[in-house]
Amino acid sequence: MRYDAGEVITAMVTPFNEKREVEYEKIEALASYLVENGSDAVLVTGTTGESPTLTFDEEIEIMSSAKRAVNSRGKVIMGTGSNSTETAVMMAKRAQKEGADAILSVVPYYNKPSQSGLIEHFSAIAEAVELPIILYNIPSRTGINMAPETVKTLAKKYQNIVALKQSYADMDTLTELRTICPADFTIYSGDDSLTLPMLSLGAHGVISVASHLFGNEIKSMVRNFKTGDITTAKNMHIKLFPIFKKLFMVSNPVPVKAALASKGLIEEYVRRPLVELTKAEKADLLFTLDSI
Repeated sequence: MRYDAGEVITAMVTPFNEKREVEYEKIEALASYLVENGSDAVLVTGTTGESPTLTFDEEIEIMSSAKRAVNSRGKVIMGTGSNSTETAVMMAKRAQKEGADAILSVVPYYNKPSQSGLIEHFSAIAEAVELPIILYNIPSRTGINMAPETVKTLAKKYQNIVALKQSYADMDTLTELRTICPADFTIYSGDDSLTLPMLSLGAHGVISVASHLFGNEIKSMVRNFKTGDITTAKNMHIKLFPIFKKLFMVSNPVPVKAALASKGLIEEYVRRPLVELTKAEKADLLFTLDSI
């Protein structure tokens, strides 16, 4: 049976105050806002949640806060990946104990393991927990690309490796994934601008950043595509395309935090080494946002 956390999953930011402390009340408020505005699930403590700068205890409390807020209205997925297999296993176990609905586990970054090393890494995680596992392939951040054959091997060997977040703009690779992986293996677009073309090749939905701002619109785009109204879906993609790109004008999640701050939902603070947008950058972003 195909794993389904929904068609629109928001990779949620982590709100900080001026001291760069986690604001748990705003996590609850934001998670609730997202599931009321197009998101079927929220993903916390991923890259968009600034996981490299969070402590393990902060990550667990963030997940628990989001879980309380979302309750039965959607799923809460926790990013538990690491470039240390032992750490990734440990965090997967903690996520399971604390009630996460699923985990997202990124390809190990910086170490640059071989494809055999990737299989051993994800096998250790899959054997340690019963939670559904979403693999996360993002070569621009990890330095390596997880090959389709590697994904196929893992998906066929482990029943709890159920999905892939694919942040790699190569449609031939996606076609190969869809061809060789089990028919019930779920693929999510990992980039908003790739969602529509990936849907045409069998992706189920998107793990999105722009859905913080346009969740209902992205949900309608996915729904229209799947019900055969391709023109309406295409028009929505074209309408949102400028903000899809502008949200990555500098490293994610700096722009989306500034956009959310402009709407009064959170403050724009990020943890170092990230820095907030300059005045000129912010003006550019908000001009695009206002023009949508």
